[in-house]
Amino acid sequence: MLVTGSLGFVGQHLMRRLAEVGHEPVGRDRELDVTDVGALEAALDTIDPDAAVHLAAQASVAVAAEAQELTSRVNFLGSRGVLEAFSRRRPGARIVFVGSGEVYGLTEPGAAPFDESAPLRPRSAYARTKACADLLAGDYAARGLDVVRVRPFSHTGPGQTDTFVVPSFAKQLAEIAAGRREPLLQVGNLESVRDLLDVEDVVEAYTRLLDPEVPAGVYNLASGVGRRIADVLQALTDHAGVEPRIEIDPNKHRPTDHGVGNADRLRRATGWEPRVDFDVTLARVFNDWRERIRAA
Repeated sequence: MLVTGSLGFVGQHLMRRLAEVGHEPVGRDRELDVTDVGALEAALDTIDPDAAVHLAAQASVAVAAEAQELTSRVNFLGSRGVLEAFSRRRPGARIVFVGSGEVYGLTEPGAAPFDESAPLRPRSAYARTKACADLLAGDYAARGLDVVRVRPFSHTGPGQTDTFVVPSFAKQLAEIAAGRREPLLQVGNLESVRDLLDVEDVVEAYTRLLDPEVPAGVYNLASGVGRRIADVLQALTDHAGVEPRIEIDPNKHRPTDHGVGNADRLRRATGWEPRVDFDVTLARVFNDWRERIRAA
């Protein structure tokens, strides 16, 4: 089994989970150019995978806004490379194609969660590349490739970089708690609402979608619970035991967004349910950064 992006945040968690349940995952990261179909074909001939999880991507919305050409290359052309190489060399393999819940855009507070029938209305450079790649994967599926398109909403956990909102808060709070930063926390828009999952629940879903008995198609991966970012921040400050001043950083501020997903289709097909309590998730993220700060 091939995992692209295996050294990334989710990739490392997924590699461990796959090994735990008896798979023999082979990871490839930046040493394999996923935009190079010839290199991918050679890798498939060597690895001989019966399945794949395509994680390799530029995953940060903020970075995508600053590096749109790179993001398009990795997220769209990289996806095309993987799909094309499998169609040529391993057309019977199951491919779990990891997209994003950001492809749906935003909705009004109180609106019904997005299901898989919702139109794709991406609002950021990152979301546009993922939407294009998602549609391309659908085209390969229509031509007979065994592609499962999964659209995960926001997720976090130990090991995630601080370009994402939860680890950004956790890192700053850990620095404040350790006396390495003045008690001032820089934040973006605290009124936004996110659907947040623990990374362990996310990799469990990917693992279940590898089962060839699960019908190919499109699956949202979401908790179905909207969490206001201000409430997430308060819970993290409780874990840290500090009460810093809050300052809005214009570089972090994005328009208020509200996006929650409906994962009923995934539940029916696989029996998946989110298992990790969100307060446990926040504690894990904070403790991860506290240990990093201590070791620095």
